[in-house]
Amino acid sequence: MDPVIKINPGGSKWDIRQKVWDYIEEKNLANFPRPVHNRIPNFKGAVKVCYSLAGLQEFKSSQTVKVNPDRPQQQARFITLEARKTLLVPTPRLRTGLFNRITPPQGASKEQLRICSSSQGVKDFSVPVGLDAKIKIDLMVVGSVAVSEKGFRIGKGEGFADLEYGMMASMGAVNESTVVVTVVHDCQVMDIPEDLMGSHDLTVDYILTPTRVIKTDCQLPKPRGIIWNKLDTEKLQKIPILKKLRALEEQAGKDVTLGAAPVATGAGLHASQPKRQTRRRPRPNTQQDAEGESSQDSRLEKRIEGEPKARQHLTRMSKESRGDGKAGNEQETGKTIKGKSRGNTKEQVPEEGGNEVKSQRKLHLSVTTVYLGGIPAGLRVSELKTALREREATPLRLTWQGAQHRAFLDYSDPQAADQALEALQGLSLNGHSLQAELAKSQRGGRKSGHFSRRPKPAAAPKSEESAPDAKSDATEKTEQ
Repeated sequence: MDPVIKINPGGSKWDIRQKVWDYIEEKNLANFPRPVHNRIPNFKGAVKVCYSLAGLQEFKSSQTVKVNPDRPQQQARFITLEARKTLLVPTPRLRTGLFNRITPPQGASKEQLRICSSSQGVKDFSVPVGLDAKIKIDLMVVGSVAVSEKGFRIGKGEGFADLEYGMMASMGAVNESTVVVTVVHDCQVMDIPEDLMGSHDLTVDYILTPTRVIKTDCQLPKPRGIIWNKLDTEKLQKIPILKKLRALEEQAGKDVTLGAAPVATGAGLHASQPKRQTRRRPRPNTQQDAEGESSQDSRLEKRIEGEPKARQHLTRMSKESRGDGKAGNEQETGKTIKGKSRGNTKEQVPEEGGNEVKSQRKLHLSVTTVYLGGIPAGLRVSELKTALREREATPLRLTWQGAQHRAFLDYSDPQAADQALEALQGLSLNGHSLQAELAKSQRGGRKSGHFSRRPKPAAAPKSEESAPDAKSDATEKTEQ
């Protein structure tokens, strides 16, 4: 397959990164977070591609797997936990250590494992792994901005993946037998000149794309440890664990002489990238920033207003599965059963900033509705909301019809609905597979903005926060 992105002769790594980021934005090939510049792109179809990982013999035979913390690889983390393998995830920006081991609750369900594989779950269900730990990593999954069929890899330019591998090699956690896999869109596979690769650059053994599984048979060796003359004192100040590792290697008699501080040309290029990010689009749901890529640490610190921590949520889920939490179940039953007017409940997903939410609703004069069927009896609307958040499929409005085993999800436009449909494929709750598809009245390729179903939310936003509209709900029943 010929590369769709051509590299100019003499181009630098930053030239290649910019070409990839620009192409993905121009062709609208990525999901949230956007824009993709200075990120590992969360390309459309990443969830499905990660399932290819489970088919690799090297994955099947592995016991300990390390997966990077970026959004495109969340499904790879889930697959690893589901296979009951040991999952290691790097500490964001290596600030507090090298990596953490994810420790799900004993007997965790599939839904609980999905929470543990999310960015918040990684924070709440992990224990640090020290430099003196005796571990052997069998397989690694890394993100890439660009990669070649020969196994040459280019990251987002901060060098953390290369440095992580060097540190793991120094502590004996990886060696030549450790398999390195990357998950990318087809457009990210291109002809990268070998002369751009340095001795510190990490190469890959497998490339997984939406259409291919590529075994690279890379001839370049992987880093055998930290190349200290590639680092400077500033880097040591930013990553305290490097100081400890340097002291250990110095005691072992190794050369740990640091290099000079680099000229700021690369940094200048890096700093100039945001100026070219002209394609940022308004997001219909600002709360989704709570699960941004790990490189954006400020995003990781946000909390959805009123949402419990992941660990508290899993504790509640466990209690409910044992029959505890009766008051909560009675309250839920009241929503779905008590009286005809309460038979269908419109649930507004919690969002930060009430005034912002109201102004956003006014912007969306029409919505695209997704039908979600097969909802198991006894499922709480809060559990569905959590599953939607974990899959980055949070709607503008959720209409809950649990008694009829269904729900309706309103999205701002067809594109947002398509992204949600992709994310919801394979969704299973309480052992039941859910069916996600466009609502019947919206099939057939109608243009955005011409919907016969439920135009009310934007025209009268206050009504959806008060009593449910029984007439509207009755219409939904007959249409679906």
